[in-house]
Amino acid sequence: MHFVLFIMIGLIAGALARHVVSDPDYGVAGDIAVGVMGAFLGGWICATLLGVGGGGFFVSLFVAFLGAIALLWLIRLIVPGRA
Repeated sequence: MHFVLFIMIGLIAGALARHVVSDPDYGVAGDIAVGVMGAFLGGWICATLLGVGGGGFFVSLFVAFLGAIALLWLIRLIVPGRA
């Protein structure tokens, strides 16, 4: 059940971040991948820099959303043709 919730958070966070950053549509699988990788990145940033860990569904979604935005921003820096 936790895996399904993790995938749902990744999908929502990736789709929201894609709309905020105005990136092209990667499809459902791409949104999940960006959201899940963003969740790891956001969790690492929050734990390392802010010393914050844990939380419920909405905190996890917010952290994944911020991490997905950071990931899409990094992708734009590395591959400038994607902008």
